[in-house]
Amino acid sequence: MAPYLETVKSFADVPITDAGVDTLAFLEAAQGVVGLFDLLGSAAFTPVQVDLKGNITKVRARYDAAPEKSATLELLVVNEKGEKKRTATEGLMWLLRGLSFTCKALQAAQADPSKELSAAFSDSYGATLKQFHSFIVKGVFSVAMKACPYRADFYAKLAADPAGGPSVSADKLNEELNKWLAALSTIVARLEDFYEKGGHNKGF
Repeated sequence: MAPYLETVKSFADVPITDAGVDTLAFLEAAQGVVGLFDLLGSAAFTPVQVDLKGNITKVRARYDAAPEKSATLELLVVNEKGEKKRTATEGLMWLLRGLSFTCKALQAAQADPSKELSAAFSDSYGATLKQFHSFIVKGVFSVAMKACPYRADFYAKLAADPAGGPSVSADKLNEELNKWLAALSTIVARLEDFYEKGGHNKGF
């Protein structure tokens, strides 16, 4: 085993071409975000994980059904456009919102070493997912925000080797995490722009 970020695919390693963001590589990296919530160590985050997993599954199902039309996320969405139910398009839209929420929270924590995770995730929720959620779902997320571990504990888990090997240094961890988050932020912004310009988020 190795420290967490070395065990999952980095968004920095997801290929982006003129045709768009590589679907399978993106989904593999997104699975790493699901696992990240395990490190937060609270059952309160289970609904967040279930949501992420469910939307990853929707996009993957579309890829498996029509791989030749789904090599990139952009192609997948465009090729699903004429169909009655755009399940993967909607799933990807919600997946991007969940990833944006996670990304902005951790970027805020990285930018301010004194900021606790509960504050970082609460601020990010208000700026990303909250506007799309019902009263009940907002309550679920409010509980999750309060269940965030202390910053120091979370960063120690991120740096640790579960097999008992040496932890990575703070400098190394920050370098890897910043790279991971910057690449995720770029992909989310690219796809949000794609959805907006193409009207792909309409009808949901």
